Amino acid sequence: MSRRVRAGIPTAALAVAALAGCTSTAPATNAGAAGGPIAVRAADDACEVGATEAPAGKITFTVNNTGSKVTEFYLLGTGDRIMGEVENVGPGLTRQLIVEVPDGGTYTTACKPGMVGDGIRGPFTVTGTAARSVDENTKLAEATAGYHRYVTSQIEALVPKTQEFVDAVKRQDVEGAKALFPVSRTYWERIEPVAESFGDIDPKIDGREDDERDPGVAFTGYHRLEKDLWVDGLQPDSAAIADRLLADIKDLQNRVSTVELTPVQLANGAKELLDEVATGKITGEEDRYSHTDLWDFKANVEGSQAAVAALRPVLDDKDPTLGPTLDERFAAVDTLLEGYRAGDGYVLYTRLTPDDTRKMAEAVDALGEPVSQVAGVVTS
Repeated sequence: MSRRVRAGIPTAALAVAALAGCTSTAPATNAGAAGGPIAVRAADDACEVGATEAPAGKITFTVNNTGSKVTEFYLLGTGDRIMGEVENVGPGLTRQLIVEVPDGGTYTTACKPGMVGDGIRGPFTVTGTAARSVDENTKLAEATAGYHRYVTSQIEALVPKTQEFVDAVKRQDVEGAKALFPVSRTYWERIEPVAESFGDIDPKIDGREDDERDPGVAFTGYHRLEKDLWVDGLQPDSAAIADRLLADIKDLQNRVSTVELTPVQLANGAKELLDEVATGKITGEEDRYSHTDLWDFKANVEGSQAAVAALRPVLDDKDPTLGPTLDERFAAVDTLLEGYRAGDGYVLYTRLTPDDTRKMAEAVDALGEPVSQVAGVVTS
């Protein structure tokens, strides 16, 4: 789960509020018991969820932001595991979140005005059990299995490439480490929604210096080393921070080996990666010290495309018109990014003009619209 303060697309203003420890103002109703969409009114100081209970299976939330701050909405499981999330919901906008929850139990809803802190939380109960979609649909089962293989392949590349980066830091090879920084992050950025689903991994690996943290939690991971390499110079504890980064990456590898993914998670993850582009890469906020944001931009788009590709047989069966539209929009973003190539990588973010970022925002918006339809089609 991201705890960072993220900027919106360049035209959006983001107000910041610390909301850790807030309680829910949701009314105790059961409107979702009939299986229809559950309305969520997300305000700056309230998270009114139209039902606190729903039967196991597909659960749909319609999130309306009536506040003045960009917000997020989450359904969380035990240990803050993300069952589903919708991010970057601007003031006045409505976004839909579809999640598959086959197991009954106690869950948590959370609105996060300003996209910081633990959010405004409330209990949510799922009753009974439901068959998993992958158990009923062979193509969905193949899709999730195929995507799991993709995630595994990315982590198998991420671990040794991070090892190279860590080794360069530890031998104080600053230029070598700088060259390896965006390359190592490529594999991470392609699968970040899977990593974020575990809750505690993302802040340790990819947290920013100004992110809100629990007391006593240090600034670690890629961006701490990024600051050391590009701004402060290597510090006495840089080697230890590098070792911890590698340990956290290996922890992720172990967890992913047993994770069970749902088709809806793939669809939601594809959209979340584009939200990552819109809220961090296009704005230059993500890699603020190295300015290697376009490497991350490309990786996020590739990860989104991989998730959609895994689901493509199902999409083609249910909506033959959506796939070609997705192909066209992904190709448009790829063509745009190719214009910023520099050798094996990309130009630094500081080379971009306002017109460049505008074009990128428009291309990502155009791609995000059909990608946002994938979850609904998959679950139809």
